[in-house]
Amino acid sequence: MRLARFVTEIFAPAVWAGVMPIVIAVHATVSLAAGLGWGLAAALFSAVIPYGIIWLGVRRGQLTDHHIGRREQRRRPLLLGLASVLVGLVVLALLGAPRELIAMVVVMFVVGLGSTIVNHYWKLSVHTAVSAGSIAVLIIVFGPWLWPGAALVALIGWSRVRLGDHSTAQVLAGTVVGTGLAAVTFSLF
Repeated sequence: MRLARFVTEIFAPAVWAGVMPIVIAVHATVSLAAGLGWGLAAALFSAVIPYGIIWLGVRRGQLTDHHIGRREQRRRPLLLGLASVLVGLVVLALLGAPRELIAMVVVMFVVGLGSTIVNHYWKLSVHTAVSAGSIAVLIIVFGPWLWPGAALVALIGWSRVRLGDHSTAQVLAGTVVGTGLAAVTFSLF
């Protein structure tokens, strides 16, 4: 159980949403400083603000936990998080952010939107949707040598099932939704 809890926390959606823009921005720029600047700006809108909304909801007693384990509590924080990502996307585009970073933020919005829509009706694993989508983007950007990253998605899925937070079907659905939406969206940009 301790390993499952560790995996769930260290590879939570907010962590991926904070790290992926930085990785992609650093890759897309010629200067490390510029890449970090762009990446941190994107992470503010894609991870810090959305996670802050969740944290505030937990602190106020509106949400049971920071993973929003109860499906009926997910709608509002997910929609507010999507709004933050959308504002960030507009700001980054207006400031001339690198194209790959814009594509990454669009991916985060699309995967988040897909997860939000499904979660309105059924509890899909956002952990596996976000991690699978992130691995798909990393494979597109850095090449097929990152295919073993799929094992990480499987480990994350195992942790969610082991903790009793999701069924195997919910984890697999998250993986399919995240991979499909991320790969198609990033490739289009």
